[in-house]
Amino acid sequence: AAPLISPATGLPNRMYSWRQQDIRYQVAGDISSPNAVVLVHGLFVNSDHWRKQIKELAAAGYRVYALDLLGSGYSSKPSPWDTSVNELVNGENGRFYDDEVSIQQGADKKRVLRSPSVVEDVQLGTSRGGTRRASVDLRHPLGSFYNFYTWSEQVCDFTRDIVLAPNTGAEKATLVGNSKGTLVSLQAAMDSPDLFNGAFLINPTFREQHSAETPKFMMPMTNAVQSWLRNHGHGLYDKVAKPDIIKKILKEPYAVTSAVDDQLVDALLTPLLSSDAKDVVFDMLSYTGGPLIEQQLQDIAFPNSMPVSIAYGTADPWLPVARTNALSKLSTVDKVIPLPGLGHCPHDESDAIVNPLLVEFIERINSGETQAEREQDSAASPARAERPQRRVKIWN
Repeated sequence: AAPLISPATGLPNRMYSWRQQDIRYQVAGDISSPNAVVLVHGLFVNSDHWRKQIKELAAAGYRVYALDLLGSGYSSKPSPWDTSVNELVNGENGRFYDDEVSIQQGADKKRVLRSPSVVEDVQLGTSRGGTRRASVDLRHPLGSFYNFYTWSEQVCDFTRDIVLAPNTGAEKATLVGNSKGTLVSLQAAMDSPDLFNGAFLINPTFREQHSAETPKFMMPMTNAVQSWLRNHGHGLYDKVAKPDIIKKILKEPYAVTSAVDDQLVDALLTPLLSSDAKDVVFDMLSYTGGPLIEQQLQDIAFPNSMPVSIAYGTADPWLPVARTNALSKLSTVDKVIPLPGLGHCPHDESDAIVNPLLVEFIERINSGETQAEREQDSAASPARAERPQRRVKIWN
């Protein structure tokens, strides 16, 4: 169970009931503020990873929310094989053309923009900043509900029910995501563009384990390793899930290793020690399908007028610099900001650098300047006019 107060932030841990699951979240700031921010964490971490942003952004005049995605932190971690939960929460249900029936989600029938489950001939990037064409399989290969569409719908429902509730002062929220949270944020912007006014992405992931990123001859070996971990990896998990080992692991993506303190290790490790976390972790490691960032940003469903800025640490060992810089060529991206000397988690490594960037982005959005600029660019940009079109329809 979550402690009453988060040791990492000093804020109360609150619970949001979503499709019969408990979702932990934290909030700071004036509830009447017209500027709301939703922070979306990365892989195997939780809302405490925003320990240096929640109160600081609240002090700047914003109402700030950080939530634990399903399967992470102190949110529910149902078994990936629970069929009853799958029917309730899986964001892939009814989403693709090859789904035959609509799925009842809670009290209301799900409404999504339907698409083929495999998107053909998508322009993706290369590590050297070039381009290539590939097919992107959007489904989780195991049919698990731990996927980007589930997390997107969770973020959308949370924003609708809690962040933009009638007693609040905001009409839309700004998304801020790190790593896995960047793809969740973009998918949420696609699924419910009426809820959001912009997305700031910190070190987006290119998901090297995705089937469109892995050479075909490597996939059988990758699948075999993933299967072994799911069936036999619990003992290995127990050996690795120790504070000293986790601290060493965290220092790999962190360029500023002094930021990897005991508070961070405890905040990230403690929820992972619950008995139900192991199956979830190994299921997430088996996720070789789903969206990719270039595919999302070029998708016809992505809202043209929504501002998107990207900041990344140039010392991130998992992020190819040239490929990240090349995202600036996409018509849906306002700017890409390199952060020299920072790693995969710049917001936690140097909040003194990242927080002012977030404030500047939110201020530009709420001043209307960015929106006006994007509308002008949208009308004038040949790149937007040439974005690949695909057949879509609404499933009611």
